[in-house]
Amino acid sequence: MPRLSDRDAEGVCAVSGQRPTLAAVAARAGVSPSTASLAFSGAGPVAQETRERVLAAARELGYAGPDPLARSLRQGRSGIVATLIGERLLYAFRDPVAVGLLDGLAEVLSSLDSGLLLISGDATRTGPTPDQVARTPMDAVIFAMCGRDDDPLLDHFIGRGIPVVAVDGPHREDVAVLDVDDYGGSMALARHLAELGHRRIATVTLPSRLDGHRGPMSDERRAQVGFADVRQRLKAVEDVFGRVPVVETPTNIIEEGQQAAALLLAAPPAERPTAIVAQSDLLAVGVIRAALDSGLRVPDDLSVVGFDGIETPWLDHYVLTTVEQPYVEKGRVAGRMVAEFLAGRRPDDVRLPIEVRIGTTTAPPAAAGTLAP
Repeated sequence: MPRLSDRDAEGVCAVSGQRPTLAAVAARAGVSPSTASLAFSGAGPVAQETRERVLAAARELGYAGPDPLARSLRQGRSGIVATLIGERLLYAFRDPVAVGLLDGLAEVLSSLDSGLLLISGDATRTGPTPDQVARTPMDAVIFAMCGRDDDPLLDHFIGRGIPVVAVDGPHREDVAVLDVDDYGGSMALARHLAELGHRRIATVTLPSRLDGHRGPMSDERRAQVGFADVRQRLKAVEDVFGRVPVVETPTNIIEEGQQAAALLLAAPPAERPTAIVAQSDLLAVGVIRAALDSGLRVPDDLSVVGFDGIETPWLDHYVLTTVEQPYVEKGRVAGRMVAEFLAGRRPDDVRLPIEVRIGTTTAPPAAAGTLAP
């Protein structure tokens, strides 16, 4: 029986179920393995004719390129930057702030030759667990849409020696923190309402914990707010007005803001809030919808403020009074902080600037005799 030549054997590997090797490509192209490697990387003094011959041989053999796992082992990097999302993955694509942050992050990571791995929670809004990520290789982790102060994943990653960038918290010395002035922005909004003459204020908050709770925030939950941004935004309002009614939402979507506001606006006119501070613009849109559904005029009967500065096409002619934060740039900065870690340097914590935007959803409270019933 005739024996296959080396070259014939190399040609068979593409259809035999075995992965073609760089050595096989080099033999087919008539060059050394090191020259073939340089031809694939695009680095080094390789003539264009030689590079084309190597690539043609690779196509013939069905060789897609060097094994990324082997390359990562040589470089000591996986090429993966994990981004944690505390809720279901769907949330990341429904929230404009989350979408903008991920877009800015991906923009920077692509220049680092790193891929973005999204790790989400489940349908019960329970975030990823240490068991889920224990065997996942990664070069760095970004707590992008979770960051609970007592998140067990923090100690897991720190214990593995994986650098962590925490967006909006948690604030710990062993992680690099990127945030905005949640307290200062919310304080400015609260003072704006106070200067307009409002005294009956209520707040619709983001989740204090990812446990699906919906409704008034009890004293116990107030004492256990797990997210720094929620805690700071609420503290700022109560530092201006004292203790206020608080309704907590389980997730940051318009419908939850609408449901929370309906609960607050069901009070008798004399007890109903004249202004509602929503901890996000999406929640604020829901508050405005609930007000209009109740026959209230915004801002005549109810002033509404938000936080984030997203586009709000749902509001027609209204311009929301809010705090604008640079959420796309936030993603870019998070990516640059990862780059610092990958270069062996510990990045400084970063606080990005915010700006208060006074829109058309706030006004002085109506006189007692002119309140809508």
